[in-house]
Amino acid sequence: MMTSKERMLVALARGKPDRLPVTIHQWQTYHLNTFMGGVDQLEAFRIVGLDASYTAHPIRRDPSPQWQYRCADAGRQGNETLTRHWIETPDGELTWLTGSNEYTTYNVEHIIKSEHDADIFLRYWPPARLDREQLTREYDRVGDAGIVRGFVDMFAQPGCWQEFCEMVGTQEAIFWAMDKPQFVHWFLEQMTQRKLDYIYREMPDAKYDLIEHGGGAASSTVISPAMFDEFCLPYDRRIIAALHEVGYRVVYHTCGGMMAILEHIPQNGCDASETLSPPGVGGDIRPEDRDTVREVLGSKVALIGGMDQGRILTEGTAEEIRAETIALFETFGKNGGYICSASDHFFHTPVENLRAFARAGQQCRYE
Repeated sequence: MMTSKERMLVALARGKPDRLPVTIHQWQTYHLNTFMGGVDQLEAFRIVGLDASYTAHPIRRDPSPQWQYRCADAGRQGNETLTRHWIETPDGELTWLTGSNEYTTYNVEHIIKSEHDADIFLRYWPPARLDREQLTREYDRVGDAGIVRGFVDMFAQPGCWQEFCEMVGTQEAIFWAMDKPQFVHWFLEQMTQRKLDYIYREMPDAKYDLIEHGGGAASSTVISPAMFDEFCLPYDRRIIAALHEVGYRVVYHTCGGMMAILEHIPQNGCDASETLSPPGVGGDIRPEDRDTVREVLGSKVALIGGMDQGRILTEGTAEEIRAETIALFETFGKNGGYICSASDHFFHTPVENLRAFARAGQQCRYE
């Protein structure tokens, strides 16, 4: 019998492991504290019996007198706690507003509001450093329980287009891409260079099994395939090539529509594609589309995801979870190269449902 790490690595290499690997996409602090008794992500995987997909991103930024950060309470708005953030630089101030609730934190006002803001950000944003000692401790602790996933240096998202959307707002990013494409390409190029510098400086020989790249803003429910080709593909391709050069497999993350870009995603050179999200969680892969996804996308890269973390994993019965897992195995996973995973984050999934998901995966065996 394979270990969880062996099983997942075989699937990422598009092989057939002993059985279907089953996992989730990142454990949320709310769920760990509310449903799992406050344990950490590795212990949570152990408790429910899933193959661990452990996220590690131990980085720090060089202190800089030219990048002075401060924040302050900005009051409440409904059930949101608002926080005002400032960064002082020699060429001016950057400011943004975040909202937080019991589940997560998100932007209410974005950090970049003008081309001048973008120039200030890129001029003074301090370099990141990878804490290799901490990463090694986490990797060794995970051991054979699963794989360790990481990211390239990022302000908010690993992919450059996704960074831009997070920093200016998705709607504004699309408008700027249409009205000021030269500026957007300039920004994406600068972010690409920053990420390439980080890869070559910090990541060689670091203990990761898989690096996540991309982000939801690359999904075809957000931008068109033509915009994907223009504003994602050229920059993603270079970053993924650099990650390959220093020895990593890369999964490309699109947590939205994928059907219109199935043939576009592998062109960036990724080794795996996620999240295979169904319509119920914001994607567009219906049950009747799974064979097409397997034929078009899965013939070129490994696949990760597919499980509806809302209607099935959170609200479903053990038998519904089992039936859906088998259906995913028999479509996405029938030739190997598949890790069955919750498509994205969840907050209220019962522990017993996660255990049922793990048991279902154990029953899906390759001949």
